[in-house]
Amino acid sequence: MTDSLIETIAARARTASRSLVSLSTTRKNRALKAMAQGLRHNARTLKNENAKDLERAEANRLSPSMIDRLTLSDKVIEGMARALEEIAELPDPVGKITGMTRRPNGLTVGKMRIPLGVVAIIYESRPNVTSDAAGLCLKSGNAVILRGGSEAIHSNRAIVEVLKSSLQESGISPDVIGFIPVTERKAVNEMLSLEQYIDLVIPRGGEGLIRTVVENSRIPVLKHYKGVCHIFVDRDADLEKAYRICLNAKVQRPGVCNAMETLLVDAPVAKRFLPEMVRLFRENGVDVRGCEKTRAIVGDVAQATEDDWYEEYLDLILAVKVTEDMQEAIEHIERYGSDHTEAIITENYTRAMEFLREVDSSTVLVNASTRFSDGGEFGLGAEVGICTSRIHAYGPMGIEDLTIGKFVCFGDGQIRT
Repeated sequence: MTDSLIETIAARARTASRSLVSLSTTRKNRALKAMAQGLRHNARTLKNENAKDLERAEANRLSPSMIDRLTLSDKVIEGMARALEEIAELPDPVGKITGMTRRPNGLTVGKMRIPLGVVAIIYESRPNVTSDAAGLCLKSGNAVILRGGSEAIHSNRAIVEVLKSSLQESGISPDVIGFIPVTERKAVNEMLSLEQYIDLVIPRGGEGLIRTVVENSRIPVLKHYKGVCHIFVDRDADLEKAYRICLNAKVQRPGVCNAMETLLVDAPVAKRFLPEMVRLFRENGVDVRGCEKTRAIVGDVAQATEDDWYEEYLDLILAVKVTEDMQEAIEHIERYGSDHTEAIITENYTRAMEFLREVDSSTVLVNASTRFSDGGEFGLGAEVGICTSRIHAYGPMGIEDLTIGKFVCFGDGQIRT
């Protein structure tokens, strides 16, 4: 029964995706704005359904950071609606032609952006992903199949019902948004076998989920295993600036993938910087674990183990390491990082540019919090995920990353000899 249900959802999404190819930008934008208004008008219903998930989360003793990601407050719902409206304002990538060149034989060759087709998104905890993903896929001309985690089943179902209703009122097939209502893991494995209907799988969640998807999928997978994000405080850092940035990167929302997990500190500035920084962290409930050099400066810091350098805590826990110089910091990031987001705090332009060139993570910042590694903050309207594998997309993915380029040629009777 589960197999036939999921295949039916996927087949309908494939059929509906074909109708999106010729859909005008105006109609897509009108539908996105209707979806935004639908969320606002149904906020009470969404919160009521979300309360069922929160009650279960409390009973299952999920961490405060996970409950934060699960909660649909008025602010979160308004943020979801605004994200859809921002997507509507973005340029439509579909049909855009770039790179036109004239060949010696007179042919003009270029590339046209086209939708991927059907995108399956498997995610955990965050119900706002439901509307963000649906909006981005609609604007980029893709159908989407959504499979959220069991912890958010009531919230996700309610959001999808609102979005589908808005689509139908806009004259667009509601089948362009498919929703898997089955929480058992076998539903995911069934979906991952439907290569005849689905073009790309994007898993969003913990490392275990993503590795399971990669190991079982017959469909291309866009990978983002985890976010082990680093900040390096350089010897030429403005320390007041560094205190603000590092505190924000760790404590503003510790349960998200762009939160700082390891702080690297240049040795010449460590004695001046670390005592006050650790004090600020502790005032905000952070459990600090440090290397031997860190512990020699701040004596009551717990010992960091080798495992700590690899860890994505998603909680108020931080690993701290003092490095001899920037090169050692870069080598640490290369060894233990996850290609997600890194930042340097420095007033030295030369070293800032060296850090930008040598650190190959999908987002690298200078004098700014890692928390800015986000599609919305980068002007993408919202993001469908963050890719840390080097394929057609790298970093936060917006609507253009949900399209690919096909070659288009204009001739005047040329034949090949």
